[in-house]
Amino acid sequence: MPSAVQDCSSAIYINTIVAKKEVCSDPKANRGWRNERVVHVPNVERSRVILVLDSDPLAQRNKVQEVVKMMETELGGGWIFHKLCKVYLFISSQRIAGCLVAEPIKEAFEVLSYPVGERQDGAIAKRRRSNPSKLQFGEIVLEREVIKRAPSEVLHENHTGVILCKKEAVHAVCGIRAIWVTPSNRRKGIATQLLEAVRKSFSKGYVTEKSQLAFSQPSSDGQALASNYIGTRSFLVYKTGNLCR
Repeated sequence: MPSAVQDCSSAIYINTIVAKKEVCSDPKANRGWRNERVVHVPNVERSRVILVLDSDPLAQRNKVQEVVKMMETELGGGWIFHKLCKVYLFISSQRIAGCLVAEPIKEAFEVLSYPVGERQDGAIAKRRRSNPSKLQFGEIVLEREVIKRAPSEVLHENHTGVILCKKEAVHAVCGIRAIWVTPSNRRKGIATQLLEAVRKSFSKGYVTEKSQLAFSQPSSDGQALASNYIGTRSFLVYKTGNLCR
């Protein structure tokens, strides 16, 4: 994801040890951090992924709000978090290096795959060409090629352009609302580890299949991440208002 704030990396590292030692009027807050909900331990020294819910102690929820504010400097404000969200924090050497916000959903739409080089103005352009028609004026022949969109396509807009999807919705369970990694920790596989943590813990009692994950109209970088993780360019996207309550 593009970094809108390049000089705030030191502020983005939020030390969880400090949170444990804070003097708080609510004793449950400190106990909550001591008994944090670890859902995934990556094969990286001194790293773990913890899950924070809206029902968790105040200290954890306040920490989530701090991280969300950092995310909003790059991703825009007012949409990232709501009470139904599950928040996954990637902790590395006692500092928050990444965050994923997930939510329950009912359906999503399959992105239509596109050949390399078919991007135009940030949009995925998948088109079918009709037979060219010819117009003749005396000895001059003009050939006109008509380009039509496939009838099964529908447009979903995001801030980088449009995403072409199938019209028919498919069943999905988990919506990836936002993924964010601190600037100095990007390109280290942290986003992938956060997605793995989601699959292991989002649905109680079973591992969520990759085919049941959907992404909230991702940016171009988000599209690349989704495609690489799911293993196909035909991954799922969803509308953020379509929640499973």
